[in-house]
Amino acid sequence: MSGPPSGPVPPRGVVLDTDGVLIDSAAVHAAAWKTAFDACLGELAQEDGRWVPFDADAEYRRFVDGRSRYDGAEAFLAARGVRLPAGEPGDSPGSATVWAVAARKEAAFQQALASEPVVAFRDAAAALAALRSRHVPCAAVSASRHARALLAAAGLNTTLAAVVDGEDAARLGLAGKPDPALFLHAAGLLGLPPAAVAVVEDAVAGVRAARRGGFGLVVGVDRTPDGHDASLLDEGADLVVPDLTTLVRRVWGEGG
Repeated sequence: MSGPPSGPVPPRGVVLDTDGVLIDSAAVHAAAWKTAFDACLGELAQEDGRWVPFDADAEYRRFVDGRSRYDGAEAFLAARGVRLPAGEPGDSPGSATVWAVAARKEAAFQQALASEPVVAFRDAAAALAALRSRHVPCAAVSASRHARALLAAAGLNTTLAAVVDGEDAARLGLAGKPDPALFLHAAGLLGLPPAAVAVVEDAVAGVRAARRGGFGLVVGVDRTPDGHDASLLDEGADLVVPDLTTLVRRVWGEGG
């Protein structure tokens, strides 16, 4: 199982998604979104009381995972036929605007972090160290504005050559996934063209973005118990792996 599936020359750099790939935070994000969406849907259905709760697994992956807070809120609400005014980034948590729903999610996420810190996946540090020993620089990408703090708390920041997060996206005007702008900016920070870089993602929006960006290798990471690798492959992943150490072994071989 050695040798890259895309050809004889392995990628010279790697751009990895943060939530769900490097740190175990996807479930925390999904739970926070459920708090925000269920409150919104319940309030909007007060007249007849009939509404379907947010699915923190399937709907999270389909509409929210990998997107910015606003884009995720807008995508899910639109899918449910809910049309809210955009509002402003400073809106208080609530259900009156898309930004208010996003703010409610943020409040729930912050509360969750205060009670249960996010940690790195067990394979993340070993995989990053293995890539570093092979002189393959790595960058982390996230739509979240918390990415840098979470990576530092998980002890992974020192093994990364670059980080691109939601703060950078806002400052530089980078579009969110499925647009490839975040990945392309990260590849530029590594000093490499997209064709020489592998992108590692767990979200279909991220896989779609990497494919649109013309990256040399698009890898899906499927950590779910039942697996959703078919959706990752359908969106353009070249291969799907269960963890990062398997990826390193398959693409760059056993040796350092």
